[in-house]
Amino acid sequence: MEQQELLRAKLNGETSRMQWTELQRFFASGAVIAVSHELDLVEVAACIANDDTKAIAQWMAESRVGRVSDAQASAWLEADAALWAVVVKPWILVQEKD
Repeated sequence: MEQQELLRAKLNGETSRMQWTELQRFFASGAVIAVSHELDLVEVAACIANDDTKAIAQWMAESRVGRVSDAQASAWLEADAALWAVVVKPWILVQEKD
């Protein structure tokens, strides 16, 4: 299996649903990154792990990847939201899916 496939498989296995309340302390330290629902969370995580600055910069410019805003954090807290999450140190990537 190719190294990229191994990385994606590892990240996929580490992805789980988490309550926003469990992630708040990481948000407070600035470590939580929101990933738009139209992107593949594992693909974004792999790009970050591989330091693919071109892809990340494009997604950020399109507002599809970025730090969680205070407004979004408040909305998730109020809704008691469960999000998909995966860790790519030092970041925790989160994604809201229906």
